[in-house]
Amino acid sequence: MSALSTNIADVDPASAAAPVIDRRLRARRLTLVLFALLLIVSVLSLTTGASGASLWNALSDLTAGRTLSTMDRVVLLDIRLPRLCMGVLVGASLAVSGAVMQGLFRNPLADPGIVGVSAGAGLAAITAIVLGGLLPLAIQQFLGSWIVPVAAFFGGWGSTLLLYRVSTHGGHTSVATMLLAGIALGALAGAASGVLVYYSDDNQLRALTFWGMGSLAGATWTKVLAALPIIGLALAAAPFLARGLNGMALGEAAAGHIGIAVQRVKNIAILSVAGATGAAVAVSGGIGFIGIVVPHLLRLATGPDHHSLLPNAALLGAALLLAADMIARVVVAPAELPIGIITAILGAPVFLWILLKRRGDLGI
Repeated sequence: MSALSTNIADVDPASAAAPVIDRRLRARRLTLVLFALLLIVSVLSLTTGASGASLWNALSDLTAGRTLSTMDRVVLLDIRLPRLCMGVLVGASLAVSGAVMQGLFRNPLADPGIVGVSAGAGLAAITAIVLGGLLPLAIQQFLGSWIVPVAAFFGGWGSTLLLYRVSTHGGHTSVATMLLAGIALGALAGAASGVLVYYSDDNQLRALTFWGMGSLAGATWTKVLAALPIIGLALAAAPFLARGLNGMALGEAAAGHIGIAVQRVKNIAILSVAGATGAAVAVSGGIGFIGIVVPHLLRLATGPDHHSLLPNAALLGAALLLAADMIARVVVAPAELPIGIITAILGAPVFLWILLKRRGDLGI
């Protein structure tokens, strides 16, 4: 007994806490690195494109007090800058939503589509493209080019609220029920989309194809300002979920015992993901793999603590999407590839590598 007491007394609390402190230090350093990476990619995004507009010439003119040329002003301020802002918003929202979903479901394969946002938004967008011409002329003129983004946003929100209603009983939301109901809704939305695609004409098929693969080409300041409040609120709410998501890694019962309001965490998480992803899909179309791959990479680098995982996911998601957008702009210039193709080409091998690396942890 005395030997045991001596051994316990010899344990240095500082050495026991060293791994935790080291992990936090690595996470902070990674945050600085990712912030610098995002700045570098942002500058490159403003300088990359098929036109001859130059960011450096524009900065030189501004510092010398000269007026910007018409081409530089239009390309940089009206085309590339809103595209940059939209890329940051969409990339950050998809990555943070993926991290939140994986923490909520305690499943590394979860992504924002699991709560029905992608299925509902996709079906609503296809419906607007194929059947939008049947709407009253006044509504068509009022919405104009916004008819597909508006339909996609409300379709994503509607499907999420439906799943939330189905999986909530007696004030308790069943994550397992939501997962299964999401699979069923996805299958149903896919079938309905197939029917609409079957009856679409050639022009509508082209629009459906490009919307489904995602792009930032349609970025405007109007779209950026429309998506900013929704995505901004969702991203602002994410840090307040960190403690709850950390606790839920132990299981819902254990999280409740340590003082976490489990149901409130679920409510905020689901609604935040629905809002952020719905707005992102509405303005950019379908862009895959950001929400799955980014949280995985960060967990491998700094661990599962959501206090650092969520902000780092926003930075890395934004940087990766901007990098993919630059590749999409230059690889077949002056034409442009849909950005969803680039994220799939880059993300699928990384996802397979992570899956093979961690298949023992996943039980497969």
